[in-house]
Amino acid sequence: MAKYVVSRVKTGIPGFDDLIEGGFPQGTTVLVTGPTGTGKTTFAVQFVYKGAELYDEPGVIVTLEERAQDLRREMLSFGWDLKKYEEQGKIAIIDGVSSVVGLPSEERFALEEGLNVEGFLRYVYRVVKSINAKRLVIDSIPSIAIRLKEEQNIREVLLRLNTILLEMGITSILTTESEDPKGGKISKYGVEEFVARGVILLDLVEKDVELKRYLLIRKMRETKHSMKKYPFEITENGIVVYPSGEIY
Repeated sequence: MAKYVVSRVKTGIPGFDDLIEGGFPQGTTVLVTGPTGTGKTTFAVQFVYKGAELYDEPGVIVTLEERAQDLRREMLSFGWDLKKYEEQGKIAIIDGVSSVVGLPSEERFALEEGLNVEGFLRYVYRVVKSINAKRLVIDSIPSIAIRLKEEQNIREVLLRLNTILLEMGITSILTTESEDPKGGKISKYGVEEFVARGVILLDLVEKDVELKRYLLIRKMRETKHSMKKYPFEITENGIVVYPSGEIY
């Protein structure tokens, strides 16, 4: 009997793929969680940007935390020119912020005010299809819930989101907040990790009076991975993971 081989999607994050047998399983939804300021957005955008730059895989970024123009400007600090790939049709950014703050969006792709879950999912689906995207980022889940006024139904929203993502066969990163990962609460609502097929925690640990960043793979279906905490840094070229670094 032929051995089942999992197709892998390279993340474009140096050192990280060594920890997950060469990349995310294709078509997987991965949750990236952690407290504020741990690098979740950078991790997610790096996945899409490097997909376009290194692997010729188009990607969509749904930004619900900051305006698209702010995200572009921020990512230029890593030398990532999102605009260049947007113009080539390799990256699409969906602005999910302007309408919420009551500003007209100047973006090609923007979510309207008063969208429900169906409308949101349909719009994302349409943009994914329009550039034939292979990668998708939604930053972040709490912002979807607040925006769609669906916090009490967040479980159903996520299940529907996940079903659509699986149908599309796209490899996705969803970000969420975790206030207290060390206390065992690794996501804002406590349901996000059950929907995702992979869970990556980014956090800080105090080491010799210095705060160090680490990454922990809590879950990755169809993948052998260690449950150790690996150091990573946010460098001028983005996130770098040290698989053989000191484990905290």
